[in-house]
Amino acid sequence: MPPVKVLENIFWVGAIDWNIRHFHGFSYSTQRGTTYNAYLIIDKKVALVDTVHHEFCAEMIQKIKEIIDPSKIDYIIANHVESDHSGSIKEILKMAPNATVVGTANCKAGLEKHYFGNWKFQTVKTGDTLNLGERTLTFLEAAMLHWPDTMFTYIEKDALLLSNDGFGQHLASSKRFADEVDQEILMWEAGKYYANILWLYSSVVTRKIEEVQKLGLKIDMIAPSHGVIWRKDPMKIVKAYLKWASGAADKKIIIVYDTMWASTEKMAKAMLEGIVSEGVEVKLYRLPVSDHGDIIGELLHAKGLLVGSATINNGILPTVAPFLVEMEGLRPKNKIAAVFGSYGWGGGATRTIEAVLKSAGMELVLPAIMTKWVPTTEELQKCYEFGKEFAQKVKAAE
Repeated sequence: MPPVKVLENIFWVGAIDWNIRHFHGFSYSTQRGTTYNAYLIIDKKVALVDTVHHEFCAEMIQKIKEIIDPSKIDYIIANHVESDHSGSIKEILKMAPNATVVGTANCKAGLEKHYFGNWKFQTVKTGDTLNLGERTLTFLEAAMLHWPDTMFTYIEKDALLLSNDGFGQHLASSKRFADEVDQEILMWEAGKYYANILWLYSSVVTRKIEEVQKLGLKIDMIAPSHGVIWRKDPMKIVKAYLKWASGAADKKIIIVYDTMWASTEKMAKAMLEGIVSEGVEVKLYRLPVSDHGDIIGELLHAKGLLVGSATINNGILPTVAPFLVEMEGLRPKNKIAAVFGSYGWGGGATRTIEAVLKSAGMELVLPAIMTKWVPTTEELQKCYEFGKEFAQKVKAAE
């Protein structure tokens, strides 16, 4: 794709990764691909805001060449160290050896450790500015959104916020602006992105948005480093972030489980029927055949979580463990939960799950329900009633 004009003398010079299907190792699925967004600002001084994953460096350079000789770049603004954004800095500096890299103190330390470069570096903090001529860049530290080095770059002249990983989505598209793509897909991917990457930092998200609001910054456009640019209604995604950060969710339930010889699955399906009888929306996921990133994306919008496992070696099935690790790491806010499982001669799975969910900050609203060997008709009826009661708890929850 050619470069895309974002605003007068501001161009998207990033790359589209149509084929990536996993991010952050294999912890986050990206079935719709992603983009690596870099922005070129042409003024008396020329600035490149973020770069792209090194694999796409040649594409970015070609786009820059269609606009300006890369040697004329004066500044490389590094909003974030992570290599999907910084991976092409070394190559740009070979072409523009006199350019200054601009970032936070944590960014400087991180880039030096990643690339061992002895570069000309300008360290900035919140409120610092950089004049390019007609435009002035203002920097806002955004530590832990989602790394310690992260910052935003704001251009007052254009009311443009270059937000790096904030407000992004993993969404490959030939379109560059949010108003040009399917809104349902867009908001699903934006929510999934938030849940898998930023959920743990929800309190930081709220504080940072409030800080920006108190500064009175006018924002007409938000240009993240993944996905499409929020152009016509940038407050749509800001409002969504505030909702997600608050823990507000729909009266929905997610059932997540694995089973050995179908006993736990029978319990899960009986609970599902009980939940449905209460008129509550529910989704069922067996872990080995379900996408963890999608489950976490769904959980962002659900108030209740049921987790089940058969017992093996006095604990959970190995297939359940990665999901519980995610829960303990992301600490989903304002969720209620309950646990179920089956066992043979000795239990243990439900105790393990309950301990993790408590550690993740979830409220366990019912005692765990267990069945030995294969559940009887009477035990499945109890599971049905368990599902009904849990649905009632979800409906009554704040």
